Amino acid sequence: MKARTVNGERFEVMISERRIRARIRQLARQISKDYRGTVPVFIGVLNGSFIFFADLVREVTIDCEIDFLKLSSYGDSKISSGNVRMLKELNCQVEGRDIIIVEDIVDSGLSMEYIKAPVLRQNPASFRIVTLLYKKDSVRSPIHLDYVGFTIPGDFVIGYGLDYAQRERNLRDIYRLSAASETGAAKASRSSSSGWKTPTTRKVQTTG
Repeated sequence: MKARTVNGERFEVMISERRIRARIRQLARQISKDYRGTVPVFIGVLNGSFIFFADLVREVTIDCEIDFLKLSSYGDSKISSGNVRMLKELNCQVEGRDIIIVEDIVDSGLSMEYIKAPVLRQNPASFRIVTLLYKKDSVRSPIHLDYVGFTIPGDFVIGYGLDYAQRERNLRDIYRLSAASETGAAKASRSSSSGWKTPTTRKVQTTG
């Protein structure tokens, strides 16, 4: 199994590039079927979704439009501050359009709720969410997801758009923090607010 060390921590492959691409083709086929005869607007959530977004829209077989929005960054840590701010708003017309939000990962669900409310206020014809990764056990704010690539445990993950301190986004596979590294990081978190949370709290990774 391929492994790599990042910031002194060991990461192992969780999902290979081959599996990712195969799953994206499946998602694209389903979306193309569901939206046949329409021109949906795909909205990518920056920065993490940019690779997944590009690969997904190239696989769909229907006409579509694209736009992007960007939320506040979680910085260099592996946990969320819980504060969400919009850094880039939408440029597209939402009213009367079929909107598909594209996320790299949904973790806490808080950021997706932050996105959903203002979009729905603009009266889209429909609103759906597609995410490559879903940390079901980490969700704080329940939210309906229409298309999910992979449901994963609460491991910290990098690669394929997902970063660690803004790096490692360009990895072709998705890597998880190894158990040994996670144990060490959990111990370090007792003295540093930028490390893992203690075992009694949930680990939150991204804008999802």
